[in-house]
Amino acid sequence: MADQFLAGYGAAQAVPGPLFTFAAYLGAALGPEPNGLIGAAVAVIAIFLPGFLLLIGTIPFWDAFRTRPAAQALMRGANAAVVGVLGAALYQPVWTSAIVGPHEFALALICVVLLMSWKSPPWIVVVVSAIGGVLIGFA
Repeated sequence: MADQFLAGYGAAQAVPGPLFTFAAYLGAALGPEPNGLIGAAVAVIAIFLPGFLLLIGTIPFWDAFRTRPAAQALMRGANAAVVGVLGAALYQPVWTSAIVGPHEFALALICVVLLMSWKSPPWIVVVVSAIGGVLIGFA
């Protein structure tokens, strides 16, 4: 199951709309029933429905709400929490299963530098990481 999760996570990051793609993948691939096409549809609906309902409920009050200092503080706190959750998701299971030695760490560091410092297009980073992964596999 962990291998399926990581395979889906990696594939979802390579295409536009990773949340949508990953939800559909998990709904289709994992059990219990329903899975397959119905599971994918249920997962996609389940991932977006709460936010959609919340949006519909708050739109009439949003302009008044966002100007209040307490609301702005709440939003800053929520943004910080999201960064923390994303960092935790990057570490476990992605980092702990992918970075198992110095070669993998060096490849990850090269890819981060390509993206962040050199502003390389993501497809180049994907190609570099794929080639690096193959080379690490031969080592």
